[in-house]
Parts: sequence; structure tokens; C-alpha cells
Amino acid sequence: MRFVTKQIHAYLDYPVAIALVALPFVLKLGETNSSALYLSVATGVAAFILTLLTDHQLGVFRVISYKLHLAVDFAVALVFILAPFIFSFEGLDAYYYWINGAAVLTVVSLHKSEPAEQQNQDF
Repeated sequence: MRFVTKQIHAYLDYPVAIALVALPFVLKLGETNSSALYLSVATGVAAFILTLLTDHQLGVFRVISYKLHLAVDFAVALVFILAPFIFSFEGLDAYYYWINGAAVLTVVSLHKSEPAEQQNQDF
């Protein structure tokens, strides 16, 4: 059951990027390791730039393929899931990354191919 279209994904990108920058301050992340704050902020800034550069409805410069965008999202999800183990995040710091990582993995895995993408997958 894949229902997250390229357009839906495009509309999710900017709010998610902004949330990744703002939420660490609102939630006061970084209690167990200051990296918990900075990793999210840096990822949010990078996600905003990635969205500006992606070839989708809300991309401004459209120089990065949507397929590459999805691959970057997948990589970010894996980093977020592993970050609490790598950086010894605990409590809210760890849960924040695990929840965000799982959410991004879910969105990427629910991606619905568009007709042009489906034709390209046949080759």
C-alpha cells in the first residue's frame, strides 16, 4: 500500500526541515550529549537545501533528481536510528532520533512510483 506521491512528499519536506531545526530547541535536546541538538539542526538545514534543489513541485532549482532525494532521505533515516547508539544519546535525545528515523523510513517506504518512474523500472 504505497500512497506517498512525489507531490505529497514535496509538501512534507519544508515543514519537516523547519521542525528539525526548531524542535531540538523546543524539546531542549542535548541533555545527554550536545550532538543531539546539533545533529538535528544541521540535518534540518541540509534537508531545506536538498528540498530547494530537488526536481519536484516545490523545488526551486530542480537540479537533484527525486530518486536521489529519496536515497538521501533513506540514509538520513538510518543515521537517525543509529545516532543514539553511536553518540550514546539517552532518554528524550534517543527517542527523538528513533522516532524521526522511523518516520522518515516509513515515508520513503510508502513512496508511490509515478507512471514515468514505473516505465523506467521496467528496463
